[in-house]
Amino acid sequence: MSVAGTSTAPEGRDERDTPVPEPGGHRGLDPDRLPDGLVIADGQGRVTCFNAAAGRITGVPPADVLGQPLEKALPLEDLEGRRWWQLTDPYGGLAIRVRQPERNLLLPGGREVLVTARYVRDEPLGPVRSVVVSLRDTEARRRTERSHAELIATVAHELRSPLTSVKGFTATLLAKWERFTDDQKRLMLETVDADADRVTRLIAELLDISRIDSGRLEVRRQPVDLKAAVSRHIQAYVAAGQPAERFLLRIEQPLPALWADPDKIDQVLSNLIENAVRHGEGTVTIGITPSASPREGEETGTSVTVSDEGPGIPEESMNRVFTRFWRGSKRGGTGLGLYIVKGIVEAHGGTITVGRAHRGGAEFRFTLPVAAPAYLA
Repeated sequence: MSVAGTSTAPEGRDERDTPVPEPGGHRGLDPDRLPDGLVIADGQGRVTCFNAAAGRITGVPPADVLGQPLEKALPLEDLEGRRWWQLTDPYGGLAIRVRQPERNLLLPGGREVLVTARYVRDEPLGPVRSVVVSLRDTEARRRTERSHAELIATVAHELRSPLTSVKGFTATLLAKWERFTDDQKRLMLETVDADADRVTRLIAELLDISRIDSGRLEVRRQPVDLKAAVSRHIQAYVAAGQPAERFLLRIEQPLPALWADPDKIDQVLSNLIENAVRHGEGTVTIGITPSASPREGEETGTSVTVSDEGPGIPEESMNRVFTRFWRGSKRGGTGLGLYIVKGIVEAHGGTITVGRAHRGGAEFRFTLPVAAPAYLA
């Protein structure tokens, strides 16, 4: 038997000494189609498989290492500079070992790679018949680590400002209470209260991100009246000084009954309308319409569109809008809001898109399935 990326079995040897990976039961799967690096050595420690991904990760042509000793073909070192194969001794070590857990190792030149190994034996405690090694590039993990570091730096920066304000005003009031008038005290306390709300919102955003990233965002479905929810937000902005004519609510009837998490949908509406008010111009239009459900097997859903008449979002930035820390052309905020919005909508089984409105501004559209609770189905 011959497999692409492998050598044929040496004369006189049973081809079973050179196992061919069979993911999903597909015999003879070409190792070069695997996304991760795959290296297989036989019972004598000679390389019999070195797939294309392994060649890409190590920078060594597979043809150059077939038949070579595993230690020479894959000269790995741990982070302390020790030779990995001498340290682990797969062929002469403990007979009860069957694997090496994933860990960071170094290739020649200092490049890091994630390595895990499996020791194949015909019977428990028997000799090792082959060693199967998986290699994975660390770039994806590095991107995740950089994202986490950026998140920590952003949060630290966003927390410092309100906490400094809170500390400063409270310390001043405690030290010089009698020197201030009632109006001055009220102003300071209102500032402290606003900054405390800002810290609370930031902490809530962090918790939401944690739940979204770990897949633990809970959705507690209840009947949701989208018209009433949007109207509350509009009334709040009008009460805060925005002109009532800046908002236009359009509803296409009849709307299907919507079951969703009221608090989380309110969070989505709050973020999208706030973005339109703060970063857009002209009339903010909110449209609520029935639509095809994003979930297969359901005929209808509900779509909400929030658009403005501002400059809109540059075409080259459209694909980054829902990523962490995207703030567009205007600074301010943590840049986490739209990332959370997308996570909430998708947790409901819905979809969200961004595009250009008819009058040139930004247009966000999210669609939710009807999704009545199972006990009412």
